Amino acid sequence: MNDISAIETKLAAARTRLILEKPFLGSLVMHLPLRAANVKWCKTTATDAKNFYYNPDYIGRLSLEQTQFVLAHEAMHCALSHFARRNHRQKHRWDVACDYAVNMILDDERMHGPENALLNAAYRGLTAEEIYPVLHEDPPEETQDQHLFDPASDEQGAEGVLLPPFQGEGRGGDGQARDEGGGSSTDGQETSSGQSQAAGEPEDASPLDSGRLDEQWKSRLAAAAQSARQAGRLSPSLMRLIDHQLAPQLPWRALLARYMTSAARDDYSWKQTSRRESAALMPRLSSQSVDVIVALDTSGSVREDELRAFLSEIDALKGQVRAAITLHACDEKLDAQGPWHFAAWETVRLPESLRGGGGTDFRPMFEWVEREHLRPDLLLYFTDAQGRFPPQEPPYPVVWLVKGKAGVPFGARVQLN
Repeated sequence: MNDISAIETKLAAARTRLILEKPFLGSLVMHLPLRAANVKWCKTTATDAKNFYYNPDYIGRLSLEQTQFVLAHEAMHCALSHFARRNHRQKHRWDVACDYAVNMILDDERMHGPENALLNAAYRGLTAEEIYPVLHEDPPEETQDQHLFDPASDEQGAEGVLLPPFQGEGRGGDGQARDEGGGSSTDGQETSSGQSQAAGEPEDASPLDSGRLDEQWKSRLAAAAQSARQAGRLSPSLMRLIDHQLAPQLPWRALLARYMTSAARDDYSWKQTSRRESAALMPRLSSQSVDVIVALDTSGSVREDELRAFLSEIDALKGQVRAAITLHACDEKLDAQGPWHFAAWETVRLPESLRGGGGTDFRPMFEWVEREHLRPDLLLYFTDAQGRFPPQEPPYPVVWLVKGKAGVPFGARVQLN
């Protein structure tokens, strides 16, 4: 039996390496508290979309690289909302499909899993829903982990999975179970999540939990993706996956608001101190306007009423983040009448006459930004994404609001649905 403190150190080291080497996956893993589990029900690892459960002996047999893989594996199940997508499907078959989907993603990221990881190149790039009908009705494969997404009675029978915690689980020398933040709680006491739960035991699931967790993980997925994109640490395969996962479910207005808010530059500054009477020197909130360039594709594939609706949304959002808007239009060349400038307090309106109707070329817009020596906090491009792109990604954030199904070579893609 492995020393539990050594196993905890190994898991912590694996999480740290994920954050440094693959920040997108590392960010997701940090949302799952680590809990040693009862070996009677947890043979390897498991998740209920709230915690990462592990068998200490199993973790002890893995290399550090394999430990990174199993951590990322459970986090990706949660981030892809596999717990909320089974619907009418048979559970074991669905679990196998989910494992194949996640493991092929991690394989694309050049991560190496344990020997029992399900891998099949035929399923590369496919979702669990696409893999499920290809599998045998009762697949002989066994998943590398346990998916505790359903009520215990659905999967485990009358006894369920709620067994006593592993002896020594998650404990230091004081005999108290430690939470992710380094605090502690005794068995059966209220944990950091505010729920009474014996350490190492899966929590009971409910339909309300599933809906709430689904929203939480979508938000976490979007936030992790945005951070990794800005750092240039998100692979093209993950970028396509995330766009597919988020676009059909989150309204484009909510995603647009998230990206514009992330560009805001509110911070505390010592240059202008607070005027409150106090002996202490206190910082005050320093705000700057956000410079946003809005580019409109006027090649004819986007209707005028769609452009007006888009600009109306921009106008509503810009006041929240104090955004100064520079509007420009382009088909295969820039509109000679542009650009149009709107201060943070001015209403953004569609120009009365936009010239366009030709082909689609995105390069003139980015060349103009470079020629004018502009460095926007964000560039928003409203388009169908069917045109010629610049050969290189610019040194500022780009968000494409796309009508249709075409992809983009860089930046964040938001589906207009």
